[in-house]
Parts: sequence; C-alpha cells; structure tokens
Amino acid sequence: MEIKISSRLLSLDVLRGITIAGMILVNNPGSWGHIYAPLRHAEWNGLTPTDLIFPFFMFIMGISTFISLRKFNFEFSVPTLRKILKRTFVIFLIGLGLSWLGVSFGTYHGLAADNLGFWERLSRSVTNFEHLRILGVMQRLALTYGITSLIAIFIKHKYIPYIIVVGLIGYFLLLLFGNGFATEGYNILAVTDQSILGLNHMYTEFGLDPEGILSTIPAVCHVLIGFYCGKILMETKDNQQRMLHLFIIGAILTFSGFLLSYGCPINKKIWSPTFVLTTCGLGATFLSLLIWIIDVKGYKKWSVFFESFGVNPLFIYVLAGVMATILESIYLNCQEVMSIKDYFYTQILKSFCGDYFGSLIYALCFISILWIIGNILYKKKIFIKI
Repeated sequence: MEIKISSRLLSLDVLRGITIAGMILVNNPGSWGHIYAPLRHAEWNGLTPTDLIFPFFMFIMGISTFISLRKFNFEFSVPTLRKILKRTFVIFLIGLGLSWLGVSFGTYHGLAADNLGFWERLSRSVTNFEHLRILGVMQRLALTYGITSLIAIFIKHKYIPYIIVVGLIGYFLLLLFGNGFATEGYNILAVTDQSILGLNHMYTEFGLDPEGILSTIPAVCHVLIGFYCGKILMETKDNQQRMLHLFIIGAILTFSGFLLSYGCPINKKIWSPTFVLTTCGLGATFLSLLIWIIDVKGYKKWSVFFESFGVNPLFIYVLAGVMATILESIYLNCQEVMSIKDYFYTQILKSFCGDYFGSLIYALCFISILWIIGNILYKKKIFIKI
C-alpha cells in the first residue's frame, strides 16, 4: 500500500467517486429483502441503474491505467513489470482476504453449538478455506488491470481496437455455441466455473460465478476500451474537444450495444459483449457530461462529496467491505440474538421509516461514515493507492 500526494484529474475523480458511492450503496442495504427496484440488479437479461456501477468503475480503471503507465512511456522494463505484477497480486490478495474474513466470521458463529473453547473455535474459523470464494469484485479488478497493463507495454496501441473486437466476437461465439445465454446448468460459463473453481469456492447465480473465469475475457476488453478512451482523453488538450470525442465514442458504443442486443442480450452476469459496449458507451457519455459541467463550465462545488470517495476508491471500497462484515457478524445480547446491523435496522430504522425506506436509510448511514473517513484523507491530501 502506497500513500502519495499528487495532482488529480477532477472529472475522473468525481466519476470514480460516484461509482464507489454507488457500489457501497447497493451492496449495503438494511435488508436484502427490502430494496427499491432501481437498486437491484437485473435478474438475468436486462439493465438497471445498479448494473451500471461496477462496469463504470472498470471503464474508469482503464482510463487510469493509461494515465499511470504513461509515466513509464509504455515501455517494458523490469521495474515496470514488477510494479504491474505486484499491484495485480496485492489487489487479488485483498479480494481473497475480504472473502476469508466473511467465511471466518460465519464459521465462528456456526460452531457456537459445538461447545468448543474460544481458541479452538477461533482456530477452526480462521483456517476454514472450504468455502472461500476465489474470484470476486477485487479479483476481477486485479486480473483485468494486470492483463490490460501487460498488453499496454508489450503490444503497440494501434492494435488494441483489434484485440477488443476479436475478444468480444470470440466471446460471443463461445456463448453462442456453448449455450452461454441459457440459465440451465449446461451453460458453458457455469460448467467451466464449477469444473475449475468448484461450487464451494463460487458465489453462485444460475450455476455460474458473476465474476467467473470465462467472463474475464470480455471484462478485459471492457478495461481496454477505457484504456483507449484514456489515450484519446490525454492526447487531446482542449476540454471541449475531449468532451466531444468522448461523447461521440459513447454514442457509437451505446447505440451499437442496444442494436446488437437483439441477437446478443445485455447481461451483466455473463458480461455479454453488448453489456460491454452499452456500459462503456454510457460511461464515456457520462464522463463527457462531467467534463462539460466541471472543466468547461466550472461547476465544482457540488462534486466535493464524490471527490472524497474518488481520490481513494479502492481503499474506501475495501474499508466498506471490512466494516460491513464486522457489522453483520458481531452479535449483541438483546432479547433475541442479532448483529449490530440487524439491531440498528430492525429496532431503530425499520420502526420509524418502514421496511424499504429504512433499508435505504441504513445504506445512506453506512455511506456517510465512510465519507467522513474519506473526507479526512481528502482534506489532508492523502491518496492511498492499492
């Protein structure tokens, strides 16, 4: 983990902050059974506002990767390769750590009826790797960052659009001939994930892991699109031209994604090629809008809240994961045993605000705590780079 002070690209930080705040919001409701429709993922095919959040962040990561590697002139060197591999490994390991933390707490509570001593119970909990999820959000970020960065330093950038096209077409053919759009167990993605990872090491939806093995292919293409947009963004000096170029790219990708969705459904869980095109297109359009609002028109005061998230995105996201696990896993001795989260939601928020609104208020309170921490770091100009 590296702490550094540097100048930032404001529009990018704001969009990054919006996505991190959104990810935390949808991941931490008071009750998973009481969530407003826009804050839910599409059950299978389709697109909701919530389905845009993670792909927006990956699109931004592609832009940030270009900006980061630009300092090394995109040339191969042992220190550059070491830096890429180290960051990939660290992010992946943090993802495993978050999964391990949840499994450890769950195992500890599961052993409550076995009358074990504290240390034996703790030992069994922290060494239980039987249900450790191998892949996940952080792991996907690690893999896509690492592969994109290696492509950026080993392959000429003029070939990147061809890599994206070949990757997306190849993946579509894989889905088409492997029943990849089916929800049944013979879906090629589900078969691959279950065969290699095993059901005990997956977060299973329709038999497959939403951050699974084969869907990493289009996810890499997704980040490469962001990378190429970063190239256009940084090689264009005038903000109005930056805005125009991104808007045109965004419009082309968005319309292409929706048009092709008649033959290739937009689906986040399998990360379909049309999902890549549509979300990258909307991400580019949104960034174009932010450049116009913030950099062209100079309206910046409203963005301070999101800047606090945007300058330390992965640190805040990891902190949110740790905090969520603790609040859900530490039990209180009330009339009935419940976690801190359950007590706060059911006994306080639900009583005053009702099921759905109380669930939303819990998520907003959760975000507020993290914003306070992020704002302290932001004011001190401390950027924690994972």
